[in-house]
Amino acid sequence: MAHHAADSTHLAPLAPSTRTLLGPGPSEVPPRVLAAMGYPLLGHLDPEFVALMDETQTFLRRVMRTTNPLTLAVSGTGSAGMEAVVVNLIEPGDKMLVCVNGVFGGRMVDVAERAGAVVTAIERPYGEAFDPEEVRTALKQVQPKVVGIVHAETSTGVLQPVEEIAKLAHEHGALIALDTVTSLAGVPVEIDAWGIDAVYSGTQKCLSCPPGLAPVSFGPRAVETIQKRTHKVQSWYLDMTMIMRYWGSDRFYHHTAPISMNYALRESLALVLEEGLEVRFARHLRNHLALKAGLKALGIAYVPAEGFQLPQLNCIRIPEGIEDVPVRKRLLEQWGIEIGGGLGALKGKAWRIGLMGHSSRPANVTLVLAALETCLRDLGYACQPGAAVAAAADSYRLAAESVAVS
Repeated sequence: MAHHAADSTHLAPLAPSTRTLLGPGPSEVPPRVLAAMGYPLLGHLDPEFVALMDETQTFLRRVMRTTNPLTLAVSGTGSAGMEAVVVNLIEPGDKMLVCVNGVFGGRMVDVAERAGAVVTAIERPYGEAFDPEEVRTALKQVQPKVVGIVHAETSTGVLQPVEEIAKLAHEHGALIALDTVTSLAGVPVEIDAWGIDAVYSGTQKCLSCPPGLAPVSFGPRAVETIQKRTHKVQSWYLDMTMIMRYWGSDRFYHHTAPISMNYALRESLALVLEEGLEVRFARHLRNHLALKAGLKALGIAYVPAEGFQLPQLNCIRIPEGIEDVPVRKRLLEQWGIEIGGGLGALKGKAWRIGLMGHSSRPANVTLVLAALETCLRDLGYACQPGAAVAAAADSYRLAAESVAVS
């Protein structure tokens, strides 16, 4: 039968499935943040929206633990934040040292080369962290203008200590740029205390806001570097010399900000600050330890070594004889649970279970352990029925007892 134009009035409304998002991002979004995105739009130069931008900057500084005036949300996802930091600090021919121990360190190399940098990459195998001494050796050899390093490597679940590396960079006259896409609001991020010159993040990880904005902050040394540039910034859209005027006192028009995303970021930052950073970090750690106890009961090991594991991004080894994709497919189809596969060198060898922001809840830990155990047992994997959930419950009980004692 021929379709008539009138049929277009009967198109079904959009109805995405409800998922439990326990992958490497995006994380689940609190109802209050989703509701904020439905508020009426303001113009991007409306005094009310300008006030909201000011408030968002204040909240961002508190969450990033910095007093940097040039702290704002770039219109774009976390990778736009990476690009914004690199293209503003790098001019053609500048030397940049990048520490690569996963996919996102590799992406920083690519971004820097496109900006005209002469890049030296030092590498660690996926799942390992850098030792400050190997960075010191590279700094002596390269004498770079900028050092780039990932604080929380989303592809491997590695937490990289950076305080000492930042000191070494400054001793060798270099700026340090830090990727905190997966770390911000999940583990301590101390931009001023660590002496970080430039930092970027994303909204969709531990901030539990939809993807679409990239918080960035530039310290005094970085701002001075931007102001002394002799070449125009490679990207018009990400040029801080113009964007800082839009976010600054004169509100010079640069681009139309994504209004609804800014509402969402403001609300998500408010929720972070209401909970309190220390309380939030403790929550992420508590849920990580419970998940870890449950995985141990299943005989599943972590990719990163003890002491370098991200609480909010659990990168675990797929057991011998178990295929990656069928398990993840079943988790999604039968339980509505999303977990991530491995990237790069870990493809097919690892799963990534995210417990970020609003997703970091005991109910989700229990659910994913029960579902994963069921999948594994059905594939003939030997494990004690119910052991994973019981181990997680014990972990929570011990955590509650230790709080009661203290």
